[in-house]
Amino acid sequence: MSHRPGRGTAQSTGAQFLSPAILARIDNLELLARTVVDGFLNGLHRSPYLGLSMDFAEHRPYMPGDDIRRIDWRLYARTDRHYIKLYEAETNANFAVLLDISRSMSYGSEGITKLDYARYLAACLTYFSRQQRDRVGLVTFDHEIVTYVPPSARNLDLCLHALDRADPGRPGSLGRPMVKIAEILNRKGILVVLSDFYEEAEEAVSAVRMLAGRGHDVIVFHILDPAEIDFPFETPSSFEDLESGERIPVIPGKLREVYRKLVGDHSARLEDAFTGGRIDYTLLNSSHPLDFALFRYLVARERKSRTR
Repeated sequence: MSHRPGRGTAQSTGAQFLSPAILARIDNLELLARTVVDGFLNGLHRSPYLGLSMDFAEHRPYMPGDDIRRIDWRLYARTDRHYIKLYEAETNANFAVLLDISRSMSYGSEGITKLDYARYLAACLTYFSRQQRDRVGLVTFDHEIVTYVPPSARNLDLCLHALDRADPGRPGSLGRPMVKIAEILNRKGILVVLSDFYEEAEEAVSAVRMLAGRGHDVIVFHILDPAEIDFPFETPSSFEDLESGERIPVIPGKLREVYRKLVGDHSARLEDAFTGGRIDYTLLNSSHPLDFALFRYLVARERKSRTR
């Protein structure tokens, strides 16, 4: 069963909230996302507005870390105060998270499940994108689409509500859901796929590439539990396949190196195939802080924006 965050309140601010163990104490996804994103942006010492065009929008007071080249010196001459010029993005992007909620995402060895981690990351990315004035949306899926929130400037709350209610219950696959997603998301945008890719690499890549083939900018986060990466088990026992329910007796010491090689090879095949198809790929350990994932997304977003 998926672990659900317990009730708690924020005691302080800053990068420490990027730790999944601390995030699990916050029961409000909007508070969680705001805390993480604001702390992340403050740590970068940069404006949260990306993709600026030459269309002036408004001024805001200068803050330490802002690029001094964006100071309006004419306004400074009149007011004796430093203000930064803000510009409208050339186009507000359509942004959507595609979240795998299949049964295998319910696994968690260190307090939070893969789905919890994916839920936190999805909330942060959606909140961050809305700060960029993007239209935000969400799709949850297992072997079919479970929830669909269309991209809209008004749908942040709907996305967070759907994320809060997402539960893993059925076996999953990417093929059929990606076909339907390609049909309903017919306007080009930024799509972030969050999944453990618990299926053959070739099938997963083929499914996701369909979205890139429709003109979307696709960013993939491959989420694994630390135990799935390191296989630290010592005691012989039965291991259950969460997708099929099949139980297999295993002596961990005899299979550890073989298992690690299989997982490493699977991740390498995914990375090679995705990057070869111009899809950004990142493997995430669900015990690690979220700042790495947010930074990778920011870099990928800016790179794709420059390409466009």
